[in-house]
Amino acid sequence: MAVAYDPRSFYSTTPVNTSYLNHTVFPTIVFDGEESPMVISARYENRPDKLAYDLYGSSKLWWVFGLCNRDKLEDPIWDFKVGLEILVPSSRSVQRFI
Repeated sequence: MAVAYDPRSFYSTTPVNTSYLNHTVFPTIVFDGEESPMVISARYENRPDKLAYDLYGSSKLWWVFGLCNRDKLEDPIWDFKVGLEILVPSSRSVQRFI
């Protein structure tokens, strides 16, 4: 039975086989020139969900940091360490995913 994903979810554009999702097609985050560097503090260590909630009002956007910082975050949760400087997209850049 096919599952219908929310159109804002990147799973909605992922091809579906009869019993499983194919390779995930990640969305593209368009930078608008208002991104800013941020150094991860102890409050957010291993918690990109908390940072997403504080910045965007939704913890479901934790994956945004992994996509925008692929060169620094091989694992978007366990590499989210105190002192690491990441690029944080503006809320306007991620608005369509909320």
